[in-house]
Amino acid sequence: MENFITSNPLRFALIVALLIIWSLIWKGLALWKSARLGHKPWFIALLILNTVGILEILYVFVFNKMMGKGKCNCGHGKNKKGDCDCGDDCSC
Repeated sequence: MENFITSNPLRFALIVALLIIWSLIWKGLALWKSARLGHKPWFIALLILNTVGILEILYVFVFNKMMGKGKCNCGHGKNKKGDCDCGDDCSC
C-alpha cells in the first residue's frame, strides 16, 4: 500500500494549505477578541498553542462568554470593548 503523501502530493498540499488558512482565520479572531477583552493569559495561550483552530473556536464561542465582562476599578461593569460603563472620565 502506497503512502498518501507520496501517492497524492497535490492533494496533500491542498489539505495542508486549507488547514493553515482555517487555523489562521480562527487564531486571528480569537487573539483579537482576547486582546480586546484584556484576557492576557488566554492571549498568550492562543498565541503559543497550535490546535488547528479547536482551542480558538472554543475560546470564541464558550470561554470568553463564561468569563463575563468583569468589573472596573471604580466598581462599574465593563462593556463588550472592555471599557468602563460609567461614562465618566475615570481611570478604569
